[in-house]
Amino acid sequence: MHPLDNVIWQALTTRQSEFAVSFGQARRFVPEVTSLCGFLEPSDQGYESLAGLAGAGGTAAVFLDQPYQTRGGWDYVGGAPLLQMVCANGEGTFASHPGNSEFVELSRVDVPEMLELAALTKPGPFGTRTYELGNYLGIRRERKLVAMAGQRTQVPGHTEVSAVCTHPEHTGKGYARLLMSEVMRRIRERGETPFLHVREDNLRPIELYQRLGFDTRKRLHYAVLRKL
Repeated sequence: MHPLDNVIWQALTTRQSEFAVSFGQARRFVPEVTSLCGFLEPSDQGYESLAGLAGAGGTAAVFLDQPYQTRGGWDYVGGAPLLQMVCANGEGTFASHPGNSEFVELSRVDVPEMLELAALTKPGPFGTRTYELGNYLGIRRERKLVAMAGQRTQVPGHTEVSAVCTHPEHTGKGYARLLMSEVMRRIRERGETPFLHVREDNLRPIELYQRLGFDTRKRLHYAVLRKL
């Protein structure tokens, strides 16, 4: 199996096992980190294990190779087709540093602002401890956090670029490109390959990612499920 196949399961059974909560053939990140879950395979046993993690009325967010098929005991809350993109060429077109921009290394004290920005821009699941998964960088203007990006899922030889978001009042200034370039540089310094996930209908970010050297590896399906 390629490290980027069944990527959430791979992360929680290898490099990020310290963040895993386990039940049978399913794993989930500690809820404060993210709602993402994975299972060995989407079989009856896999979903039974996932139910053990979610509990009655609980939710689980999963990446599937095929669109979710209705299952007894589960309610489909929502989801979307995703593209898994990889920057395997080692290069990409990196951004120059815009005037007066400075990176901020984000930490626990920045969590309220990170949560506010994520809630406004909806880059994907983001919790109070997501920043612990990897280096998160931000850009501030007038002391306010207006853009950020960081590292989320880690599997052997690969690290995910994630939570790429910019406040709507500050778009068009190249902040996402700048932050992604730096996050990618740090990933490559460790000898690893950057990858990411993006909604298939999110065309403007996809164009940016392609300019940075990312190519689509596979199509996935994001599903948020509630245990009945």
